[in-house]
Amino acid sequence: MTVFVKSSATDEQLIHRFQEGDESAYDELVGRYRNPLFNYICWIINDRAYAEDLLQETFLRLWTNKQSYREVAKFSTWIYTIAGNLAKTELRRRKIRRWFPISGGGGEDDRPLDFADEDADPDRDLERLTIEKRVKEEIQKLPSAFREAVILRDIQELSYEEISSILKVPLGTVKSRVNRGRARLQKELSDLR
Repeated sequence: MTVFVKSSATDEQLIHRFQEGDESAYDELVGRYRNPLFNYICWIINDRAYAEDLLQETFLRLWTNKQSYREVAKFSTWIYTIAGNLAKTELRRRKIRRWFPISGGGGEDDRPLDFADEDADPDRDLERLTIEKRVKEEIQKLPSAFREAVILRDIQELSYEEISSILKVPLGTVKSRVNRGRARLQKELSDLR
């Protein structure tokens, strides 16, 4: 088992070291971004099993395209853009498949397995889980532009500037999308107060 020690290097220093051939810098970047990127992808495509595949594809692209990173943007912006583009491509692919199904009958056997957490206290967690599920459902109902902006800001806690770079839209547009997305969520979730 490899013990991973986090360095105090910035993301940009790590990607530069990786570009120079230091594979341990890659490992550290993966360690730093594994959970945040996984959560980001999950929120976009709403499928934990496939999110793991897209996460692996994101890190594969980091590995194979490391030389394409330039320090004109933060590393986080670059890696979130890769993950976001992969997730959006998956959503488009799924939309096409809904019109032209290529899998089996869509029965129960086609679903990924979910295993219950044996340590969970159902009485204590029921209300929290119900609210979480409802919030996730309402976020998924948002128009994609609002949904992505809200996820990046409120769930991933990125700055408006980073979101602007990732989405390739002006800063004012990001703020507007976040505010409009939040307003829609507040309206739809007003009964939870």
